[in-house]
Amino acid sequence: MTLATDIIDYLKSNGASLVGFADLSVLDASARHNLPRAVGFAVALTPEIIAGIAQGPTREYHAEYQRVNALLDELSRLTADFLRGRGFTAISAAATHAGVDPATLATELPQKTIGTLAGFGWIGKCALLVNEQFGSAIRLNRVLTDAPLPTANPIVASRCGDCNVCVDSCPGKAATGDNWQRDKHRDAFFDVFACRRAAREIAQQRIGADYTVCGLCIAVCPWTQKYIKQSLPLSGANNARNGVGYDEHSAA
Repeated sequence: MTLATDIIDYLKSNGASLVGFADLSVLDASARHNLPRAVGFAVALTPEIIAGIAQGPTREYHAEYQRVNALLDELSRLTADFLRGRGFTAISAAATHAGVDPATLATELPQKTIGTLAGFGWIGKCALLVNEQFGSAIRLNRVLTDAPLPTANPIVASRCGDCNVCVDSCPGKAATGDNWQRDKHRDAFFDVFACRRAAREIAQQRIGADYTVCGLCIAVCPWTQKYIKQSLPLSGANNARNGVGYDEHSAA
């Protein structure tokens, strides 16, 4: 067994859906605490719940969001402890809201940047990471480390092509429709402030809550739809298509 295999097995046994290793050398040294690599991991959102938000957020979705963030925080702690136990430096991270600059709604090292470097996916037109297995129905976290891990080939360009389903569905009209590529700043193709305003409005309208939560772009993404249809029985897939059901854009 190798260190990488041990980490993958350990994290997946504790609830991770994806695990990968990122070479951080392309990033500013201060942002990565002068550490060369990261263990990236993701937890998939429950498909039945995502199938239910095609018309907007639900209380079940907000609870799922909180559940997954708590699990990601625990996975980060477990990973850091595991690596330190093997004699390596490791810095854990919070899954969301950690170090967000209120003036820009950005962080120094976004989780989705680690996701692209770990080979999980690309940044979609609504500024969420898109994975071929789970679509955008995932949440991300990481641990920075000096452990000698085999790193993935990074994904450096969008695979969304001409698809504009999420763009057309965004209640805040936050996305320009331009494709992401590495070194293209989020603000060049996505207005996070417009997204935040619309998410608060739709959460108030749908569930009467002062949350920044929406989920429409997650639900309508064709890659997410593929995940839902493969995960649920036929009746569930039909419900997902029809929008019948049983703060995704934070810089973290």
